[in-house]
Amino acid sequence: MKKILWNLALIAILSPITAALAKRNMTIVDLLNLPSVSDPQLSPDGSQILFVRGDSDWEKNQRIQHIWRINTDGTGAVQLTNGATSETSPRWSPEGTTIAFTSKRDGDEQPQIFLLNNSGGEARRLFEHKAGVSNIAWSPDGTSILFVAPDPEPKADRKRKQTKDDVFAFEEEFRQEHLWQFQIAGRKPIRITEGDFSVLDYKLSLDGSSIVTARGPTPLLGDRHKRELWVRKADGSAERRITNNSSGERGAELSPDNRQVLYLATTNEKDEPYYESNLFIVSSEGDQARLQLPDFGHEISAAHWSADGKSIYFLANLGVHNELFKLDLASGKHRQLTEGKHALSNWNFNPTLGSHLFHIRNRESGNDIGFLGGEKNARLTRVTHVHDFLAPEFNLPRQEAVTWKGADGVRVEGLLTYPIGYEPGKRYPLVVQTHGGPRSSSKYGLITSWSVYLPVLAAKGYAVLQPNYRGSTGYGDAFLRDMVGSYFRNAHLDVLAGVDHLIEQGIVDGDKMVKMGWSAGGHMTNKIITFTDRFKAAASGAGAVNWVSMYGQSDVRTNRTPWFGGSPWQENAPLDVYWANSPLKDIWKVKTPTLILVGELDARVPMPQSVELYRALRSNGVPTKLYVAPREPHGWRELRHRLHKINAELAWFEKYAMGREYEWEMAPKVEAEEDEDLNGEQ
Repeated sequence: MKKILWNLALIAILSPITAALAKRNMTIVDLLNLPSVSDPQLSPDGSQILFVRGDSDWEKNQRIQHIWRINTDGTGAVQLTNGATSETSPRWSPEGTTIAFTSKRDGDEQPQIFLLNNSGGEARRLFEHKAGVSNIAWSPDGTSILFVAPDPEPKADRKRKQTKDDVFAFEEEFRQEHLWQFQIAGRKPIRITEGDFSVLDYKLSLDGSSIVTARGPTPLLGDRHKRELWVRKADGSAERRITNNSSGERGAELSPDNRQVLYLATTNEKDEPYYESNLFIVSSEGDQARLQLPDFGHEISAAHWSADGKSIYFLANLGVHNELFKLDLASGKHRQLTEGKHALSNWNFNPTLGSHLFHIRNRESGNDIGFLGGEKNARLTRVTHVHDFLAPEFNLPRQEAVTWKGADGVRVEGLLTYPIGYEPGKRYPLVVQTHGGPRSSSKYGLITSWSVYLPVLAAKGYAVLQPNYRGSTGYGDAFLRDMVGSYFRNAHLDVLAGVDHLIEQGIVDGDKMVKMGWSAGGHMTNKIITFTDRFKAAASGAGAVNWVSMYGQSDVRTNRTPWFGGSPWQENAPLDVYWANSPLKDIWKVKTPTLILVGELDARVPMPQSVELYRALRSNGVPTKLYVAPREPHGWRELRHRLHKINAELAWFEKYAMGREYEWEMAPKVEAEEDEDLNGEQ
C-alpha cells in the first residue's frame, strides 16, 4: 500500500513536469500553419454561428478559406463548404434556412454568389455577373440579395488587351462600382445606383425600406476621404444627400425608425481632420451632424443602434485593449460592458436579439469567436476553440502591458512579451517592433498578423517591446495629434524611452537590441537608425524614407497633408517640414546593419522608397540587403514569401545582434516536390 501511495504521489509530482517537457517552441512554419477564423455571423434565431476558417495550403502557396457552422454553446462545429478555392462572406437568409456566400468556382475569373441549404447539400450558383460581386446582404424579407459590382469592362478595352494594345491612362481607367439587387424569384439582377460615382459601402435599414450609401467620386483609395452619405428608398427612389463635408464618413447605419443615421469620422465637431475616430448622428433629412461623446477620449472603431433606437452600442479602442460600451442617448451617459486583456474585432451585432459576436484575441487565442448574449448577467464566452491546441502544444511567452514616461513626461504604454523561460534578474536581447498605421495601436495577443511573430521571437530568446508611441490611437486627441505638423516630434523618442525603461528594470541587455516594423513600423525603423546606433540590427518592412517623393508615389495622401502642413506641390509648400521628417536627410549617420523588404506591387509604400533606402545605405558602406517579393502588394499573401521574410529577418538579427549562426526553415514538402525528389534520386 505504501508503495502504491508513493507511486501515485510521484505521478502527481511528475505529471506537470512531463506535460511541460512535452511542449515545444513554435517554429515559423507552425506560426504560418495556424488556422484563422473570420467573419462571424449569428443566425436569425441566435442558435448558430457561421464563420470562415482559413488554413495554409503549401501546394497552392496560399491560405484557403472555407465556411463553418457552430452552435452558440460551442457544440456541433461542422465544415459546410470544401471547394478547390476559397469561400467567403457567409450570410444567413432571414429565416435561417439558406446561406449565401461568394466564391470563384468552375473557372470563374471573378467572385460570384452561391446559395447553400443550411441542412446540407450542394451549393448552387445564384447567377453569373461577369464583373464579379462583393459586399452581399439579404433583404429582410428574404426575396432578394444586394451586392456591389464594378461596371463591366468595355468590349473595346477587352479587345485592346487581347492584341497587347494596352497602354493605359494612370488612375483614369478605373470602373465605377454600383449597388445591385438580385430578385431570387424572378432570377433577375436590378441595378439600384447609376452614375459617375462609386458606392463604397451601404447598409439596409432594419425594416428593409431604405438604404444608406457612402458614395465617392471614384473607387480609388486616394479619394476615399471625399465620400458622402446618401439615403434612398430600397427601390432606388427618393434619393437625398445627407452630408456635405470633408469627413470621409464610414460605418453609416439608419436608426430603427429611419429618421437618423449614425456614422464614424476622424474629425472633430468643426469638421477639422485628424482626430480620434468619433461618433456622429445626422438626420436622414440631412440636418447638421451632431458629435456624440465629445469628452470620451478614445477611438470609437464601430457602432450600432439598439433595437429601440434609444441607445448605441460601440466598440472603443483603449490602447492595448478594446471594449464594448453602451451609450444612452437621452442622458448622454455611457457604460462599459466588457473588460479583459484582449482585443475584440469583427463585431457582428443582432439588434433584435441584443446579441454580439466578436473575435477575441488574447494570449491563448489568435482570433476565436466570442458570444455575448444580451446584457442581463452577460458574460463574454468563447464559442469556437480553433486555437485550444496552442497552450498544450507550444511554449507560449508571457505578455503584459508596461508604461513609461516619454521624454516630455507624457505617459506612454506598450506591450512586453517575455522570452520563453524568462528568469527575473537576467538580461535578455530585445526586439522593438513598432506597429503600422500609424493610426493604430498594438493590442493584447500573441498571434496578431503574419508580420508579427511574437512566439517565434520569444522562442529564440528575445524579449519584444511593442510601444504605442505618440500618434497611436486609443489615447485621446492630444496623443494622436502629436504628429500633426511634425511626424517625428515625439514618436521616436517615446520608443527609445520605452527601451530605456526596460533596461532600467533589468530586463533588457542594451548591447543586444534589434529594431523592426512594417509600413509605419518601417517608417519608424528608418527614423531610428538615423537617430541612434544603439541597435545592432534593423529590418525595415515597406517603410518610407523620403516624404517628398513618398507623397507622390503612394496611392493615398490624406493623412500626410496634416502631418506636414500641406502638400509638397502647393505654393509656398512646407518642403522644409517634409525634408526635416525624412529619414533620408540623416541617412549619412546610419551605422546599423539594415535589412529591407518590400512587395513589388506595393501601392501604399511603393518599392522606390525601399530602393532609395537601399542605395543610400549601400553607398555609405552600411551592411544592407533588399528583398523584393514579386506579385505582392503592401501586405504579402503568398506563404513562401512570408516564410522567406521571417527567415531573412531572424538570420539578420542572429548574425548582427547575437553573433550566432541561423539555419533557415524550409517550407513543408508538397506531393509534387516529393515526386521531383524521387525522380532526381533515380
